[in-house]
Amino acid sequence: MVGFPNEKATMSTIRGLVKGGADIIELGFPFSDPLADGPVIQNASTISLEKGTNVSKFFNIVKKIRKETDIPLVLMTYTNILHRMGYQKFIKNAKKVGIDGFILPDMSIEESKDYLKAAKNNSDTIFLISPNTSKTRIEKIDESINRIFVSCCSIWNYRCKNRYQKLYIKSNQKCKKTNQR
Repeated sequence: MVGFPNEKATMSTIRGLVKGGADIIELGFPFSDPLADGPVIQNASTISLEKGTNVSKFFNIVKKIRKETDIPLVLMTYTNILHRMGYQKFIKNAKKVGIDGFILPDMSIEESKDYLKAAKNNSDTIFLISPNTSKTRIEKIDESINRIFVSCCSIWNYRCKNRYQKLYIKSNQKCKKTNQR
C-alpha cells in the first residue's frame, strides 16, 4: 500500500523489489472503505490515508519510483477512485506519471465499457479470474482487453492449472509480443 506506513518505507520497499528482480510491481492505492480486503490491507489503507495519501501524493510518489526503475507499475484500487475523477482523466494522469496498468477488483467486465474505452491504447487493464469463473466470462475478459495479464485468484492447483492453462499460454504469448519496454 503506497504511503504505508509512510512514503520513505514505500520507496524502500520498491527499491527492495527492484533489487530482488521483480518483473512487475503492484502499487496499492488506499481506499476509505476497503470492505473487499482483509484486515491487513484495511489497516494499511487506514494508516496510509491518515498519513495524508491522496491522488496527488500518490502520483508524486509514482513519479519518484519511475525515476528509479522502468519495471511495469500496476495500480490496484477500487473503481470509485477512477470513476470519481473520470476514467479518461484519471488514466491519462496516471499514465503521465508512470502507471502502466490497473487492477480494479470491483470492476466487472459486464460494466467496464467506459473504463475499457478510456484505457484503450493508454494502459493495460487486468481483470481477476478464479476457479469459479465461467468459460464464457473468461472469454469475454480475454476479448475485451488490449493486452493481457492473467491473475488466477487461487492457490495454484490442479483444477486452476487445467482450467486456465490455455488462457495462460495465450496470455504469455500476447505479453511477449506486446510488452516490450
